Amino acid sequence: MLVDLAGGTGKAWLPLLATAPALAAATSRPCGVLGVGFLAALLGAAIGVRHGVAASALTVVLAAPVTVTLAGTLASALRARRERVLAAVRSVAETAQHALLAPVPETVGPFQVAVRYSAAAAEARIGGDLYALIPTPHGVRLIVGDVRGKGLPAVGTAALVLGVFREAAHDEPDLLDVVCRIERSLARNLGADDFVTAVVAGYPRAGRLEMVNCGHAPPLLVRGSDVVAVDAVRPAPPLGLRALSGETPSLQVLSFDEEDQLLLYTDGVTEARDEGREFYPLAEGLARHLCDEPARTLAALHGELLAHVGGRLHDDAALLLLRKPAAVPGAAGAEPVRAAVR
Repeated sequence: MLVDLAGGTGKAWLPLLATAPALAAATSRPCGVLGVGFLAALLGAAIGVRHGVAASALTVVLAAPVTVTLAGTLASALRARRERVLAAVRSVAETAQHALLAPVPETVGPFQVAVRYSAAAAEARIGGDLYALIPTPHGVRLIVGDVRGKGLPAVGTAALVLGVFREAAHDEPDLLDVVCRIERSLARNLGADDFVTAVVAGYPRAGRLEMVNCGHAPPLLVRGSDVVAVDAVRPAPPLGLRALSGETPSLQVLSFDEEDQLLLYTDGVTEARDEGREFYPLAEGLARHLCDEPARTLAALHGELLAHVGGRLHDDAALLLLRKPAAVPGAAGAEPVRAAVR
């Protein structure tokens, strides 16, 4: 219309009016598409009358925006229906995530806690990584793990592991017995090629941190300004594969004093690559962003991780950070850093 008013050549561009309802169908509701289509036809008729276009020719020209408007109205209605279905599915996924990966409070027992979780399938909200941290009669206990595979089978396995862990963590005084119960359950329910890597840890009393690593990435222990990987002294197979290897997991005991922090994570973090195919340096990133508030530390760490990969992770990723505040009494007399194995 503006071109026609300025130069009188609008008649040549009349077919382009059909693009208006087509574009409206991508963003507007059906009534909005009808309104835009009506306006396009009205403007086209005004231009045609102004230039004395024959009624038969003008009808043919205006048939395009009218047809596109009707088709766009149908497409808009279908799009709105799909959006409602997607919103319902996301709502169910969020509910499932809260049931599977229950939100962790900022304080659990003597610890400050923060968690960051990102599913590779952004719309799904949940994946094969798992975590849980609960107070029990035997102290605070936690698990961070990674299920082999993706999709619904991985989510089902993660739910199984977390369910068994939450029950066993309350029932079993010995942390190794907790791991054994998870192993027995997985042996009954998993396929021959399925497994779960995990770190199971417990804090039975002040200054004592127990840990069982089943084929998982080593946690990072922060003491002062030092960030040290806690490698398994006696490597154990992932959960679900003990029958194949015949090896049993071992218990590591570490001192965990005031101001100490422990970061547990899954391989979606350490295997994240940038455009140059370089892995994300988690230990260096943790040292850069370390502070007295675990939530702030993980927020900065997670932001740097996303920047490293260009904005979106291609694998599930979980981060869980524990910090023991200085105000907690009874940290004196903790055991030395060197691990003991049972």
